[in-house]
Amino acid sequence: MKNLVIFFQVSLLVLVLHGTGLQNTLSAQPANHSGIQATRVVEDGGSGAYKAIMYTDGSLQTHTIFRPNELSVFGENNKLPIIAWGNGACANSPWEHINFLSEVASHGFLVIAIGPMPEEGERGGGRSSASQLLDAVDWAIAQNSDQSSPLYNKIDITEIAVSGMSCGGLQTLEVAPDPRVTTAVICNSGIIGNGGGMPGMPALTKDHLEKLHTPTLYLLGGETDIAYNNGMDDYNRINHVPVFVANMDVGHGGTYRQPHGGEFAVVATAWYKWQLKGDQEAGKLFSGDPSGLSGSSVWTVEKKNMP
Repeated sequence: MKNLVIFFQVSLLVLVLHGTGLQNTLSAQPANHSGIQATRVVEDGGSGAYKAIMYTDGSLQTHTIFRPNELSVFGENNKLPIIAWGNGACANSPWEHINFLSEVASHGFLVIAIGPMPEEGERGGGRSSASQLLDAVDWAIAQNSDQSSPLYNKIDITEIAVSGMSCGGLQTLEVAPDPRVTTAVICNSGIIGNGGGMPGMPALTKDHLEKLHTPTLYLLGGETDIAYNNGMDDYNRINHVPVFVANMDVGHGGTYRQPHGGEFAVVATAWYKWQLKGDQEAGKLFSGDPSGLSGSSVWTVEKKNMP
């Protein structure tokens, strides 16, 4: 417990310090108050069927958006589910997760991460709040009904995931009771004791888990993950909704910065496809007895209240 709190304190301090520097120049469109501003392609745009871009929108400068670049294929019969993302250390920047988030988006999702878009090489900092996850959801819903938006009528506002890593996982748990949410993904995280942690972290208690109302996925980094005990304790306490926990022995940092987000992106994307798109083939990774993922050489899994 003490080590986890110290970890978050150090992580937050480092992010705050980095947030004041490492500002590299990025070629961008002139700033305005609406529409796409700066854009980047992360890696090769992802391995999915829809090459993704990362960008800032003038109407949501507090967040970073990842989505397929070509939107003409999306419409009434093929819409983009919404995924809101909270960052490690509750940082106000997704810089650590851009490979992972771009990869997910390339499979046909609208991913909105807390924090302005990081410039090339920038390690953004600052602090964020759980409410910014719901700001992302609100923005996406509004874009879907805005005839001037390139996302007009292309978003599935009935399929919404909240997700996050480490402190961002706590933010995810905080907002997961929102009735609009259809699934939650908690990465390298879990509620710390009985409202423990440092100031600025969501001070959740274990009884908060009773408010979850959707299928929930925990992705943890094995016993060397500083959040392992908290995440596994959450899993053991959740008995009223479908819940799946997968551990890969990589520690707290996961695989987010690996090419295409590594194994964490593979598993998370399959979950999103299953839960948000009804993709039964992707769902085979989690369904069945044993589940498909149980046959992996790098993952160990448990599940409850699931087929």
